Amino acid sequence: MTTPRRKAEIFVGAGTDRRFEGPATGDERHMLVAFLGAQRATLELKCAGVAEELSRRSVAPSTLSLLGLVRHLADVERRWFRRVLAGQDAPALFSSADDPDGDFAGALPAAAVVATAWEAWRAEVAFADGFVADAPSLDVEGDDAWRGTVSLRWVLIHMIEEYARHNGHADLLRERIDGAVGV
Repeated sequence: MTTPRRKAEIFVGAGTDRRFEGPATGDERHMLVAFLGAQRATLELKCAGVAEELSRRSVAPSTLSLLGLVRHLADVERRWFRRVLAGQDAPALFSSADDPDGDFAGALPAAAVVATAWEAWRAEVAFADGFVADAPSLDVEGDDAWRGTVSLRWVLIHMIEEYARHNGHADLLRERIDGAVGV
């Protein structure tokens, strides 16, 4: 007789998942960066192996798709790290005032759209990682029209929250696409 397993433990093979090996003690910056890195890696994992279905809106009536999440999170990374903290003139890549849902609505099943989304997301993550590494402290501040003055610390916590929320969406989308589940 075999021991029953939880359904959610089958997504990644035992011993192969390194997402949650970050520090459990130590300084705040390293912990926050590790948690954010784990959440980013989770998004990539949820999108792996289903390139042709990344744009599938599989939880009707929602317009969410895995590709839409990648595009949305590229814009979110860009907003908080480039615009708010670095003070750059960096408009959103996939949405706008005229098309506020362009990140999701424009997630079309075309190879060029998929490639552009991943390139943008990776570029924004790289910028954010560099910004965090170069920041003298977590108390670096930026101004945001929505939140007012925010610190790098707040942005990192918010980004962890943002990814965690959307990774929950990615869980459901991926399970509907091919039945794959797991953390």
